[in-house]
Amino acid sequence: MRHRLKAVSAAVLVALLAVQAHASSRIKDIVDIEGVRGNALVGYGLVVGLNGTGDTVRNCPQLLESMNSMMDRLQTNIRSGSLNSKNAAAVMVTASLPPFAASGSTLDVTVSAMCDAKSLQGGTLMVTPLLGADNEAYAVGQGKVETGSVSAGGASGSSVTRGVPTSGRIASGGTIEKENEFDINKMSFLRLTLHNPDFTTAKHIAAVILAQYPGCAIAENPTIVAVRPPQGMSMMDFITLIETMPVDVDDPAKVVIDEDNGIVVMGENVRLSRVAIAQGNLTIKVDEAPTVSQPAPLSQGQTTVLPNSNVSVDEEKGKKLIELGGGSSLSDLVKGLNALGVTPRDMISILQAIKAAGALQADIQVM
Repeated sequence: MRHRLKAVSAAVLVALLAVQAHASSRIKDIVDIEGVRGNALVGYGLVVGLNGTGDTVRNCPQLLESMNSMMDRLQTNIRSGSLNSKNAAAVMVTASLPPFAASGSTLDVTVSAMCDAKSLQGGTLMVTPLLGADNEAYAVGQGKVETGSVSAGGASGSSVTRGVPTSGRIASGGTIEKENEFDINKMSFLRLTLHNPDFTTAKHIAAVILAQYPGCAIAENPTIVAVRPPQGMSMMDFITLIETMPVDVDDPAKVVIDEDNGIVVMGENVRLSRVAIAQGNLTIKVDEAPTVSQPAPLSQGQTTVLPNSNVSVDEEKGKKLIELGGGSSLSDLVKGLNALGVTPRDMISILQAIKAAGALQADIQVM
């Protein structure tokens, strides 16, 4: 069975082999704590100081309105004049407010052009309030924009660009003005949210916690494990103690295939029923070597091109049929396919054929 794939220059095969039946991980590495997360901030601002690479007022009317409003606050009237220097740009400013961030601490902000600015490199973001989902200002952004890009153009109109000059970052360009009011010690219970929901893993987490702190954990579903601290212990101290506990993580049998890049990733729990596999390549090569026919002198003939094709067939020899017994592991599968000398792209076709035959005991996820 052949499966047509897009041609790419490189192919990679990744097979995840594990020595133990289950990998042991810390609780803190496989869960998030509900409520402990960053919050998205957004604002509208102006970048000034651009070297003629800013917005055209004709195509960005909000730029003129914003400049007028800003200068009014600075008690300077520019409404009677015109703004055509292209040294300013209207931008959207985004950032993420970290959990438990204190007032006065800093964060990185991202600046992106809104209109037809060619580049924000070297510009300066003016003071911009950054708002949360509740429309409250939690931070203020300002600073010099760095895009990390390179662009150049010639008088003929030719140009070259590396990176994205219309989007940049300001390291520590935001200052937190308002804290996110979340006191973890006032919580009577918290919910741990698994990164990869799984019934077995959720039960393992609850069991590990209950072994040391009876009655302090319950697995509500494959995603959530609810916990509460013992009597007399704060929530902060309790989370600190349980997040380093090792847990056996159980993963479903899955094969992930990236057809565009020829990548195959297989989990350790992948198993095969009894199956036989053979693989071979048939190459048909057509060479075109047209010849030119010249007329005899003074014959009034015409020069013509005559087709000349050479067709050859090359069938790869030496490949054998391999057989894998029922319950074969990922290691057995990889060794068997390597014995056939298959490429990663051939392996994608083989795995899909094995799945179609009902012999692959795993889910296939195609990216």
